[in-house]
Amino acid sequence: MNKKRLLIFIVSYNAEKFIKSVLDRIPENIWANDLFDVEVLIIDDQSSDQTFYRAHEYVQQTGKSNITILFNPINQGYGGNQKIGYHYAIEKKFDLVVLLHGDGQYAPEYLEKMVMPILQGDADVVLGSRMINKGAALRGRMPLYKWVGNIILTFIQNKILSTNLAEFHTGYRCYSVSALSSIPFEENSNYFDFDTDIIIQLLDNKKRIVEIPIPTYYGDEISSVNGLMYGARIIKTSILSRIMRLGIFYNPRFDYGTTNTFYTLKLGYESSHQFVLDQIPTGSSVLDIGSGPGLMAQQLSMKQVSTVSIDQFITLTAKQYSTQAIEVDLDNYNFDTVPEAVDYILLLDAIEHFRSPEKVLKSIRQKYSRNSPRIILTTGNIAFLPIRLALLIGQFNYGKRGILDLSHTRLFTFYSLRNILQNCGYDILYMKGLPAPFPLALGSNNSSRILLCINQMLIKISKGLFSYQIVVVAKPRPTLESLLENAVNTGRMKLKKVEKFPVELQ
Repeated sequence: MNKKRLLIFIVSYNAEKFIKSVLDRIPENIWANDLFDVEVLIIDDQSSDQTFYRAHEYVQQTGKSNITILFNPINQGYGGNQKIGYHYAIEKKFDLVVLLHGDGQYAPEYLEKMVMPILQGDADVVLGSRMINKGAALRGRMPLYKWVGNIILTFIQNKILSTNLAEFHTGYRCYSVSALSSIPFEENSNYFDFDTDIIIQLLDNKKRIVEIPIPTYYGDEISSVNGLMYGARIIKTSILSRIMRLGIFYNPRFDYGTTNTFYTLKLGYESSHQFVLDQIPTGSSVLDIGSGPGLMAQQLSMKQVSTVSIDQFITLTAKQYSTQAIEVDLDNYNFDTVPEAVDYILLLDAIEHFRSPEKVLKSIRQKYSRNSPRIILTTGNIAFLPIRLALLIGQFNYGKRGILDLSHTRLFTFYSLRNILQNCGYDILYMKGLPAPFPLALGSNNSSRILLCINQMLIKISKGLFSYQIVVVAKPRPTLESLLENAVNTGRMKLKKVEKFPVELQ
């Protein structure tokens, strides 16, 4: 059996009184174990005392060669120091890493219990919790204000994040290195709220978290945590991590690189996609511009609608459910290979991606002004209240999806969308606001349904402020070419009618 590689990572700052004791308390069965080889990594975060030298003295006195001691020339902070240690674990190809504190607050005697759930394949993360037995935490001399604060903050975070952890704020943790490799922990805070950031990332990536009870010990160590600032930061981070799912906030620490490049269909509630499905009759013909993965063509096929899908990248799904699939650069396409006549043209969350929406809209009008199909167009409303409030405090966060999608080149309000359509030769038949896709962000549950209802009522008060999306039904006005052609053809028809049925000209 191949032995695993365990890194015991000790974060240290002004811990000269405790560091030797912490190392001495590591059990012998950890130093020599049949299941894993161990290395201890100590990173002194620019201590002003003798922590670094005391650690080296321990190595000299014991002769242990598997202890590595590093020193940060510039203080990185509690979170920043962890980042370096976890990067070390990944670079050196360890299998798991235990975070231990150099001040002796957490018991090295529990190391085996911390690592076994991961070694046995039952967890990706193990948290040593002092709050599974809350009374024991007080008996271990946890200050009352910290005990109360821990309970309150953990309760709030569990509610925000839909979890059931006994404690978010333990510094005794064991991670599988593969779990660490899957999350962008380097984007996290350098402050003490790093520990909350990393739990959120692990939860979002469906990592298995196991808690085990550990003893609480508070001695003479000096805490440098500002309790009020710490509490405010972790609650803010917890809330923003959930808001990011709505597409109205972005932070790279919660961007895991797995978000679908294309939009997910929003069905079963008031949304742009549901609006389209409700509007288009059975048996119609549709041109879907910016079709994405072809999911709309798939849904329309159930209504015997024939769809021509057109996009820069055409998927197998789009090919399967479309009568024709055209892969082109839409910014430079003149629509010469699409059908001459269609009943509906879809521009769903597409206009904001064009480098020149005016050019595309004029090309569509040039092609279809004679037949006058209905155009159904949707886009985000940049005047949505949360975006306005964010702008008020100096925030304008682009993200992976939503109104401020990173790939958007143009942004619209009701006024600017109406203006561009009218200027490009379209008559607007219908225009309305749509609520935020709460079921997509929060799941189909009572909370998302209540939020939808509230958003719908607010839109009735002010669609400009409370609409997340704008949906427009429009039709192209005839071009001068088509008007001239119609005049010529109509004149000829009238002459033929006169020749066939002569009348006295007045």
